[in-house]
This record gives sequence, structure tokens and C-alpha cells, in this order.
Amino acid sequence: MGLRLAESPLKRAFQRVQREVDVAFDALLPIPDDARARLIEAMRYAAIGGGKRVRPLLLVATADIYGVARDAAVRAACAIEAIHAYSLIHDDLPCMDDDDMRHGKQTVHRAFDEATAVLAGDSLHALAFEILCMPEVSGDSFVRAELVQTLAAASGASGMAGGQMMDIVAGERQFDLHTVTRLQQLKTGALLGAAVEMGAILGRLPEEGRAHLRAYSRDIGLAYQIADDLLDYDGDEGKAGKSLRKDKEKGKATFVSLMGAHKARDQAQALAEQAVGHLAGHGNEADVLRALARFIVERDR
Repeated sequence: MGLRLAESPLKRAFQRVQREVDVAFDALLPIPDDARARLIEAMRYAAIGGGKRVRPLLLVATADIYGVARDAAVRAACAIEAIHAYSLIHDDLPCMDDDDMRHGKQTVHRAFDEATAVLAGDSLHALAFEILCMPEVSGDSFVRAELVQTLAAASGASGMAGGQMMDIVAGERQFDLHTVTRLQQLKTGALLGAAVEMGAILGRLPEEGRAHLRAYSRDIGLAYQIADDLLDYDGDEGKAGKSLRKDKEKGKATFVSLMGAHKARDQAQALAEQAVGHLAGHGNEADVLRALARFIVERDR
């Protein structure tokens, strides 16, 4: 996560949620003594020990504001991380981005094989909703149903998958800034927004009380993608743990190509500060969310 985190409270928050998510996935994915073992091993390879865990931390930090039990929040966070992990497995496949590296190690289809990678992605997708239906997440069936609906909407054609389709089309035609913004609101922003929303749902915050959190997540979602575009433009592949400069090679329009690196960087910083402003009604209990907004635009991976 770079030197900027040093020994900050945010670094400690990341380390804690990373440990908790890994422990939870380890328990959720025991390797069976039968022919399914390779599939479960691939799921574990994708889900355990990789990634920053931004989405889980967003969910847990939001839930913490409203006094949600930590175990319940972490379990729900595993659901959204399972969706994220599945999307990366499929995104890396030869039929999509055809990547060899992810989180500093071989992509799933390289470490295993394409068929296993497809099934591992499918199974992580299913696991996400299985988790959200568990009573350990909430004893209230209405809360569990709202969690399922929120994550499903953020994952499908009106969310992440729709944004991924737009991204594929972006390689065939030139998008303007408005369309690129919409693409990224779906592809990247939808799951980030769902993480915050799910934390509020667990905290039983009424829908009419979530407007400031939705505004916060909207701004960090856009800032996150601008920062990603900047990393793809001038980042260090060694730190990023994945291939960079792909968008330029494919001729895709990005925030950097449309705005220029300097303006894009300024816009990301402005969005981060705007996101922090949406939390003005909260005290110290929202400090992790504030720090996350700033980290998103300063990260080096």
C-alpha cells in the first residue's frame, strides 16, 4: 500500500480487515477430499491473501459507525469481496483482458487452467449470495434480503458487468468524457457504493438517511478510477503487481487521455476532499472513511 500509510491508523485498519477476510475465507472454503479439490483450491487462490481489501474495509468501517457486530460485518464484507474476486478472475481471461499477473502472482487461469478459472469465478459469485443468506450476517431476514438485492444490483448489467461490457466496447469506438464517466461509475463505482450501502443496511440506517453516504461513495468511486487510470499511465508495474499501459495500447479513452494527467490528478484530489465533506455530520467514528477517501487517490497500486 505504499509508504504513505506508514504506521497510520488506516494501515492498521487495512491489516486487520485483511487478516479477518482471509481467516473467514479459509473457513468458508475447506478443500474437499474429492474431485472438486482443484476448483476449491482455485477459489482460495483468488480469494485469500490478495488485494488491498478496499471494499471490505469500506463496508466494515461504515457498519462500525452504526454499532454493527464486527463478525457480521466481516462476513458481509467477504460476500462483496467474493464478487470482486470472481470479476477479476473473469476479467483476466484470454477472452477479455488476457492478463498473466494479478496481485503480484499468476492469474487464476495461468496458475490452473481456463476451465477451472471460469468455474472458480462462477462459484465465488454464488458463494457471495450464499454468505449473505446466512443468519450469522443478520438475524433479520429483511436485512439479509436487502443486502442480497443491493449486491446483486451492483454486480449485474446495471452495475459492474454492465460497466465491463462498456469497457469492451470502448476498445472498438471512441468514448467522450461523459460516457467514460458512466462506464466507470458502473464498472468500478457500483461495488464501492454497494460496500458503503451494505454497511448502512447492516446498521439499520433508513434509506432516507443514506444520502450523504451515497454521495461519499459516488465521489470515491470516481476518484478511485481516475487514480487507476493515472497508475496505468505512469505507475510502477512492480508495485502495482499487474500489467500496466494496457488502455493506451488498446486505444481506449480514459480520464488521463481525455483530461491530461495533471487535470486528472487534480480532479481525483478534489473528489476525495468532496467525499470527506459529505461526512461532516459524523465525528471521529468516520475517520477511517475519511482516510480511505484520501488514500484512494494517493495509492501506488
